[in-house]
Amino acid sequence: MSQALRPVHQLAPALADRTLSPVDLVDAYLRRIERLEPKLRAFTDVQAANARLAAEAADKAIRAGHAAGPLHGIPIAVKDLVEIEGQIAMGGTAAWRNRVSPRTATLMRKLYAAGMIVLGKTHTVEFAYGGWGTNQHLATPWNPWDATTHRTPGGSSSGSGVAVAARMAPWAIGTDTGGSVRIPAAWNGIVGLKTTIGRISTHGVLPLSPTLDTPGPITHSVQDAALLFNVLQGPDPLDPRTIGVIPTDPMPTLTRGVKGLRLGRLPTAERAGVDADILSAYDRAIDVLANLGADIVDLTLPLRFADLGAINGRIMSAEAYAALADLVDDNAAPLDEAVRPRVRAGAAISSRDYLTALAERERIKRSFEMAVAGLDAVLTPTLQTAAIPVAAVDQNATPGMLTRWVNFLDLCALSVPNGFTVGGLPSGLQIVCKGYDEATALRIGWAYESATDWGQRLPPMTEG
Repeated sequence: MSQALRPVHQLAPALADRTLSPVDLVDAYLRRIERLEPKLRAFTDVQAANARLAAEAADKAIRAGHAAGPLHGIPIAVKDLVEIEGQIAMGGTAAWRNRVSPRTATLMRKLYAAGMIVLGKTHTVEFAYGGWGTNQHLATPWNPWDATTHRTPGGSSSGSGVAVAARMAPWAIGTDTGGSVRIPAAWNGIVGLKTTIGRISTHGVLPLSPTLDTPGPITHSVQDAALLFNVLQGPDPLDPRTIGVIPTDPMPTLTRGVKGLRLGRLPTAERAGVDADILSAYDRAIDVLANLGADIVDLTLPLRFADLGAINGRIMSAEAYAALADLVDDNAAPLDEAVRPRVRAGAAISSRDYLTALAERERIKRSFEMAVAGLDAVLTPTLQTAAIPVAAVDQNATPGMLTRWVNFLDLCALSVPNGFTVGGLPSGLQIVCKGYDEATALRIGWAYESATDWGQRLPPMTEG
């Protein structure tokens, strides 16, 4: 098996015992990028020379017994919202083609401290504001599960999702404001973890909606998601929301299984609008978890997911406009025609409406806590459909009907592969847990992943 096809939890021990060299590993990924990138267009910038230098340094450190930790020498791709001092960070917009970052994000410093090697920056929807994964002026990455039709890669972390799915990187950093880690994970047949606010510092991550933005891992496997989560989490004096959030290591409970856990099933009313193939995969996933010993509970929720998503959208638009008004109101700026009106919509939201939405959020959070009391997780499909042709995208609609509510309620969630449509496109199972309970989401995801083989499949156009 090519080294680039192995998950990180297999690569790391091979690097540590020196049966695999960081130089050879980085070269394997760069060769795949060279071969696949002209078609897939996942990266804004491939940092081949720097990656090779870092790999040589990692190799020497490991051979000298000076490894920074168990992940020293592991490559990673990083969404182009994450700042690295002195490098370009475009945030998905052609208007910032020459924008040089004045600082390095805290999460990047954590990756560097662990000895990881950046392969490059990945494409995002402009300002990270959109779930389809399209980008009018820079690039819309190609979903690797269909070699002939350009399908939605999922957004806003489009390039990170495609890079990991195509094994051009073993894992990647995404961000999630309304589903932007989970959507590309589901449409690309991989794993994505939406973390709770305060788990991972957003210092140095270009903001869309500070109330809702959360960085998170996009990976091949649940175990890899847990490993990267551990590296990224922790208090940061430059992000006040992280102060007082006690890091939680998910590894000790990862393999405990789901026996005795109480898992909420998607309410019947929420099944409307979900494609038949997606519902079939979801129902089979529920059966798998029930057979593993989980107690499946029918849910009654106080509000529809669409209603929660709408309020989430108001908060997002208001905060995005506050940050980006000067740019989006400049009609000469080369902005995405689909994104500019989304941000401009925030101009119509008064301060009273914005504050009312925040207060309503706190009230609804309490009502949902009561509705799911006694449950360990809520299970839904991640998305209502499989990836659609880019040419068929309705930019006035959102694919995040089943994801936005998670951000609104400040919960955490994991998307794992749970099947394929008749046409061979992947679908995802969303595992939603209470805020700061990422360990349980990962535990459920690991149990499901271990009982199935969906996540082991490789997009046909990227094999070899």
